[in-house]
Amino acid sequence: MSTSTAAARKAERPTFADRWVALPKPVQIVVWLAIAAFFFILPLLNLPIVSTADADFGAVLATVANYALVALGLNIVLGYAGLLDLGYVGFYAIGAYTVGVFGSLHGQVPWLVLIVMAVTISTASGLLLGAPTLRVRGDYLAIVTLGFGEIIRLTALNSEWLNQARGITGIPRPPSTELFGLPSLVWNGAVAKVDLGEGARSVFLKFGLLDAVPYYWLALIVIAVVLVGDRLLQASRVGRAWEATREDEEAAELNGVPTFRFKLLAFAMGAFVGGLSGALYASRIGSINPDSFMIQLSMMFLAAVVIGGQGNRWGAIAGGVVVAYLPERFREFADFRIVVFGLLLLLLANFRPQGLLPPRRARRARRADEATKELEGTEEGARA
Repeated sequence: MSTSTAAARKAERPTFADRWVALPKPVQIVVWLAIAAFFFILPLLNLPIVSTADADFGAVLATVANYALVALGLNIVLGYAGLLDLGYVGFYAIGAYTVGVFGSLHGQVPWLVLIVMAVTISTASGLLLGAPTLRVRGDYLAIVTLGFGEIIRLTALNSEWLNQARGITGIPRPPSTELFGLPSLVWNGAVAKVDLGEGARSVFLKFGLLDAVPYYWLALIVIAVVLVGDRLLQASRVGRAWEATREDEEAAELNGVPTFRFKLLAFAMGAFVGGLSGALYASRIGSINPDSFMIQLSMMFLAAVVIGGQGNRWGAIAGGVVVAYLPERFREFADFRIVVFGLLLLLLANFRPQGLLPPRRARRARRADEATKELEGTEEGARA
């Protein structure tokens, strides 16, 4: 078999994603249901390798789900539209402060109305920020958004109406409904037994102070809804316009794509998800202050998207899991985790620059480039 034929076959070799798409729909549905059921009961399994010994596993999973939701929102801005937003924590803070201000500090608005208000105000702030700033690109856009995130924090720090550095306490929690309780497992080596004690039960959708598992379940439901909307958007005319704008904005403009309008839409959609995740975070924690929204948090959100793979919704979720879970899982190395995290980023940038789960188009482009290089090498060898 010639080298050119082998290269062509390598480029045409189906990937896991291609095999998944080829499966019958009923099989796909069953697999998705099994995966959803596993993640739903994960905090109750307390798997020895996965669970965190030095922190409440349910609280860690709730934080991981929150990061995954944030990464999905930032992936719309960065991965789909190609807009470098370094101040995404600003939208996160707006959602959290909306719930705190109107639910505790200056009002007693019902929680569901608070969520609507949070996403509305955060989306409006995305439009107000994007309208004047999206006319610049690249580093200039990054600097402007970085300033926006810090302005939001400083406003909360210096505004008496927002209670300044004292923050806000007594933030309302989601309405509770005690549907059913689920016992957890206790492991003794490789042997597990069911703990039927009242303290071991997690009551579905009973949102209290000590049990964070219902907040994790709520976040999973929200993530599922956002994933459906994300998939529909990416497959629509809007998603194709974002992709064209990201790849070459001038060419997209020449082909009749109103790039500014679609960039503004991406900014608004990202702000929507960011405000929603911030509102859920504030409702779970119960208290917030300006130090909860430092600019370093934006860097962590950005790292989640870059590590997972820009433009891939599953990669964004995987990146959120990596950024939020690993520091808690290896808390015994807390003094070195920043150094280790930096080293891992360097390794990723050199050996996996497109992230852990790059989008399908990136994988196909890489395989095509590899096949082209092999063919060119074969042709040069034949001429020599």
